Amino acid sequence: MPILIALIGAAITAYVWMNRAKRGAEIANDLIGVAAELKNAPRKYGFRRRANQHPVDGIDEPELALGGLAVAFLEMDDLPTAEARAKMDVSLRKHLRLDAEKSQEITVMGRWFVEECNGAGQAFPRLAKRLYKIDGAEHFNDLMAVLTDLAQSSDGGPSIRQSEALSDLARIFRLK
Repeated sequence: MPILIALIGAAITAYVWMNRAKRGAEIANDLIGVAAELKNAPRKYGFRRRANQHPVDGIDEPELALGGLAVAFLEMDDLPTAEARAKMDVSLRKHLRLDAEKSQEITVMGRWFVEECNGAGQAFPRLAKRLYKIDGAEHFNDLMAVLTDLAQSSDGGPSIRQSEALSDLARIFRLK
């Protein structure tokens, strides 16, 4: 009897490890697919990194700059929660009229732009200047709608850093 129990235990253990190995291969394939999608996301928007040029200066699509501004604004208010990031995604989809996939790609690109600028504080004015340069004030209302949604999603309204960023935005877009 103990030998039978040992054989059953060995079979169950082998079955569990075999399934874990199969699942590990599936997860690895999924990660490779995600990496390929992230690598190709900038190309969908015509973004090309140019030599001797900051990545933000290579933005030609207003949606990319808006996504970067939304990410930078959100990150100025401490560490953004998953709920705040979800609200940002919904706001971008609503005001820029994007589907879920494009909104995710723009958010990923926006996060990368913020990292390339060494933080949200430096990224926000740089991205705002780039948006103004490529688009003028055409997408300003969409930007303000997204930023208003993000400011309202925090508990006490915009933080001090976010308020300062909005003042910078007014100066960049020459608002009085």
